[in-house]
Amino acid sequence: MTNEILVVGAVPAQVQAAVTAVVKDLEKAFNAHDPVALSEQFTQEASWTNAVGTRLDGRVAIAEFSGPAMKGFLRDSYARYDVVKLLRIAPEVIGVNVRQTPTDSSGNPVAGPHGATTYVIARQRDGWKIVVGQNAAVDAPAVG
Repeated sequence: MTNEILVVGAVPAQVQAAVTAVVKDLEKAFNAHDPVALSEQFTQEASWTNAVGTRLDGRVAIAEFSGPAMKGFLRDSYARYDVVKLLRIAPEVIGVNVRQTPTDSSGNPVAGPHGATTYVIARQRDGWKIVVGQNAAVDAPAVG
């Protein structure tokens, strides 16, 4: 597995770092089962469609859905989020493709559904935030 990120368009190194940090902060919040920290990676008006197709509109809705989910069916779920592609849409708007790998609480890969996620991350007054996102559960990649 490679950690290389495909960059399409002029995405300065500092923007690459900032956008990747949003994804890593989202990963940390997910793995800590912290719905508030997770929702803070989104804009106030964000639109997020989760892996089961539920659309959540706004940071508040994302936190309200994530809290019970993280205490319920996601309580033993952990993942690694790897940015695989950055696409410059506009000077301060970046399309981001992320590969999600299920892990145990120590970060070791485990069996289970993987994720293929697309985010649009844009610079806001309070930093880089996710404006819109779509998560899709996918079968584990073939080994070999």
